[in-house]
Amino acid sequence: MITSSSNQQIKNIAALIRRAKERKTQGLFVAEGRKMFEEAPREWVERIYVAESFLAEAESERLLGNRAYEVVSDTVFCGVCDTQTPQGILCLVRMPHYEREALLAGARTRLLILESIQDPGNLGTMLRTGEGAGITGILMNQTTVDLFNPKTIRATMGSIYRVPFCVTEHLAEDIAELKARGVRTYAAHLRGTRRYDEEDYRGATAFLIGNEGNGLSDGIAGLADTYIRIPMEGQVESLNAAISATILMYEAKRQCT
Repeated sequence: MITSSSNQQIKNIAALIRRAKERKTQGLFVAEGRKMFEEAPREWVERIYVAESFLAEAESERLLGNRAYEVVSDTVFCGVCDTQTPQGILCLVRMPHYEREALLAGARTRLLILESIQDPGNLGTMLRTGEGAGITGILMNQTTVDLFNPKTIRATMGSIYRVPFCVTEHLAEDIAELKARGVRTYAAHLRGTRRYDEEDYRGATAFLIGNEGNGLSDGIAGLADTYIRIPMEGQVESLNAAISATILMYEAKRQCT
């Protein structure tokens, strides 16, 4: 049993939780909690750690089965976790990698294209609601918050394991190529003159969502085929990025159902 926070494995978990560079170097991320462990594809899981008290729970035998794991004292386990109330189990998971083709599905293509999203919770929520709305993938630029940030991972509620994604250095070029392949692009934009529910999303569709504070840059917004708006009352000028994305994705789902 690991009983010291100076243990090299514990130090490595802490580094993976805190530093995006370390996650990228090792190709691993930390998934905390029972749901995130249970839904992780078995072949992606590199190592499993459980708190000593977790083994006394009836559910532990069902979750762990015959899989190998490291036992950690409760104090050390709680100290290394990113959550305030750890559930007694975490695992190191290999990062999935997708080619851009994995995001496309012909006329059924439904994409989110993200520019410089900064809030981990927003990004994770977009993956989660995107899966619910049936999107085929997410394309994001490199200045979007790290997808494997622990807060992002928790917000996905397991969708990180199932929604294909690509991080690109050349967002504008990739959008242009998608358009050349028949994907119609829509920018959620304050200058939109068309209501979001007046458009036809039954063909290959991509929604462009920008930074929480600044929205889409002019260069990326200018690539959209159409600016659309979500009508609002009162003095509200814009919605949370994840909420805007959810409204658009579910309208596309409604039209295609």
